[in-house]
Amino acid sequence: MKLETERLMISPCTDDIIPVLKEQQYENGPQVANHLKQLAENPSILYWGPWLAILKADNTIIGDLGFKGAPDDKGAVEIGYGLLGKYRGKGYATEAVAALVDWAWKQEGIHKIKAETLVDNQESMRVLEKLGMRKVAESEELVYWEITGSEQ
Repeated sequence: MKLETERLMISPCTDDIIPVLKEQQYENGPQVANHLKQLAENPSILYWGPWLAILKADNTIIGDLGFKGAPDDKGAVEIGYGLLGKYRGKGYATEAVAALVDWAWKQEGIHKIKAETLVDNQESMRVLEKLGMRKVAESEELVYWEITGSEQ
């Protein structure tokens, strides 16, 4: 299964993407590699880990986004995302995260989607605001966000 937006294909991370990751020398943190190891042990987490954002125009992986695990017992999931530097500020993050959030709402039992940003990451905050998320708490380092099914 893949999600499609106007400019992006959004694909869950599986072992068959490893050659493409190596070919494109994609590196955006350890979450993709960690997920692939966990997926080998527990295939049920496939859609609740990282997904790759791929430009349709040239098949370039521009970032990853996804969930930080399966829904909890209250139907909440946390989403995270990161784009490679040269693709930021072009609306790709909003486009990709919106598609993934839309997919999550269609899954049975999802009642809340959460996120967190660094307090100084204005671009990431703007993405969440555009998606209708609201700030629910703040620490010295992080701002916590959420949206419930009744708010979307």
